[in-house]
Amino acid sequence: MNAPDSIFTPAAPRALPDVQAGVDRRDIAIQKVGVRDVRYPVQLRDGHGNAQPSVGTFQMTVALPPDVKGTHMSRFIEVLEAHDDALDAPRLGALLDTMLARLGASAGAVTLQASYFRRKHAPVSGVASLLDYGVTLHAEQRDDQRLLRQTVDVPVTSLCPCSRDISDYGAHNQRSRITISAELRGELTLDEQIAIAESAASCQLWGLLKRPDEKYVTEYAYDHPKFVEDLVRDVALALRGDARVAAYTVASENFESIHNHSAWAWLEGRNA
Repeated sequence: MNAPDSIFTPAAPRALPDVQAGVDRRDIAIQKVGVRDVRYPVQLRDGHGNAQPSVGTFQMTVALPPDVKGTHMSRFIEVLEAHDDALDAPRLGALLDTMLARLGASAGAVTLQASYFRRKHAPVSGVASLLDYGVTLHAEQRDDQRLLRQTVDVPVTSLCPCSRDISDYGAHNQRSRITISAELRGELTLDEQIAIAESAASCQLWGLLKRPDEKYVTEYAYDHPKFVEDLVRDVALALRGDARVAAYTVASENFESIHNHSAWAWLEGRNA
C-alpha cells in the first residue's frame, strides 16, 4: 500500500538569518577577502578573437567595510557559473564588475591563471603541434582606479655569446623562460605578447620538430646568441613607447646547461 502523498510534501521554507551581513563592532576593515585556488573551466580569447578551452585557477576577493561581519562566499562561485564569455584582460574586467555588483563591494580583484596553447608549424617541415604557455590575467578595482595586468610565461632557447666566441666549435645553450607582465591601457593580445618574448630569444620553441627543423633551430640559435641581460633588454625595447602598455616588468631565467644554477635578470619600466 502506497503512503499518502501528504507525507512527501515538503514543509514551507523558513527564513534563515543572514549571519554574514551582521554588524561587526571591532572597526577593522579587511582589504581582501574571498576565495582562492578555485579550479574552473574557462575559455581564453586568442589573437583572432577565437575562444580556446582551458582550465583556470581563480582568486576572487573584495574589500570588506569595518562594520560588516563577513562576505557571501557562495556568490563568487555564482558569478563564475553565470559567466560564459571567453576571457582576456578587458573581459576579465567585465567579470570583475559583475562580481563587485553581486557582492555589493566598491573594491576587489580577480586573478586567473591558466595554460594557453598555440598551434605552431615547425620552421622547415611545417609539421603542426601545440605549445603551451602560462598566462595570468589580473583585474582590480581600487580607489576608483581600474588596473588590468596581463602576464605570459614563454619558454624559449638562449645561446651564450661568450661560449660561442671563446670556443673552437659549439656553444652551450639552454631552455629559458621569459616572463612579461604588462599593465594595460589598451588591448594587447596574448599572441602579440608571446611573440615579443619569442622574438627576443636566441630561438623560439616548437612542440614537434623533424630532423630538418632540428638543424634549423640549432643553427638559428647559434647565429642569434643572447645573454640573459640581452633577453630582458630586447623585450623592454619592444614594450617601450607602446601606447597600449602603461608599465611592465620583464624577467628571464636561463636554466643553465653547464651549471647547477640558473642565470636570472629582471627589469621594470613605465611608459609616459
